[in-house]
Amino acid sequence: MNILILSGSPRKGGNTDLLVEAFVKGASQKHHVEVVSVHDYKVSPCKGCNACFKSKDYACVQKDDMAVIYEKMSQADMLVIASPVYFYGISAQLKTIIDRLHNPIRNSFPVKKMALMLVGAATLPELFDSIQTEYTLCLNFFQLEDAGRVLVCGVKDKGDIKNTDALNPNRSLEKLSNFLLEKSSTNGTNVSSENRFHQ
Repeated sequence: MNILILSGSPRKGGNTDLLVEAFVKGASQKHHVEVVSVHDYKVSPCKGCNACFKSKDYACVQKDDMAVIYEKMSQADMLVIASPVYFYGISAQLKTIIDRLHNPIRNSFPVKKMALMLVGAATLPELFDSIQTEYTLCLNFFQLEDAGRVLVCGVKDKGDIKNTDALNPNRSLEKLSNFLLEKSSTNGTNVSSENRFHQ
């Protein structure tokens, strides 16, 4: 399985990056995993001009790194959305990439499954609600299988996530990633697993 992770933290080496690294470590044992980090790509916001709908090859009028991301998504069977929580939403950089999927080229992508990984500083029980609502709407609209969710709250400074169970060897994300992937690929069951961790 080809897995593409869209990592939305502009902070290199932060908690989101550490969570992604743990997932990659586990999932790459049996699958091909690639990470697109927002701090490595320059993508401009969608202009809403709809020129891509009229273009023969769905080309966007903006010439930036989104063309590279489109190509990577054209090879992906599963998409993982990873982001810090900023004012109850995903990062602006990641939202920019997602908004650029307002392009009919997305209909050619082989993506069948999606997973969600979120990291937030607050500990409010409703911290992830708005993002999960959007995530669920996307699953339903694109008819994608939910491969699972990892939600980590109470982590603010770099490395705080190391003090949570999210990266605990006894309940590590790498084990969780293998479980989710094996479960969803062997019997077609919609895992829809939510795992919450906090400091």
